[in-house]
Amino acid sequence: MSKENVKPTESEMEILQILWSKREASVREVHEELAKSKEAGYTTTLKLMQIMYEKGLVNRDASSKTHIYTARISRDQTEKQLVSKMISNIFNGSASRLVMQALGNRTASKQELDEIRAYLNELENKK
Repeated sequence: MSKENVKPTESEMEILQILWSKREASVREVHEELAKSKEAGYTTTLKLMQIMYEKGLVNRDASSKTHIYTARISRDQTEKQLVSKMISNIFNGSASRLVMQALGNRTASKQELDEIRAYLNELENKK
């Protein structure tokens, strides 16, 4: 299975978020971050990261006693894949329904709305 086709699970996404923000981390560092927001056993985190390595989601540097992990897949590519899958599977192919649902479920900040307007203007100007 190529890494481009691997869809991370929810737990794997939590680990990837940590690796994307830290750039690299040991299992202990990832576990400590996860433990701040949820109940997670160290061995569960270790097993998940081993599975992620086998799936090609992360790289592992085993040159020292403490293995250091880095994300093998980019945040941008992962977001694109997941959003594309969500639009197809949940919103029946309608990107506008996804956007309306996202904006209707929480209040966007002025900065977020400005970014959305700028992006929409950019899309309009390309046509």
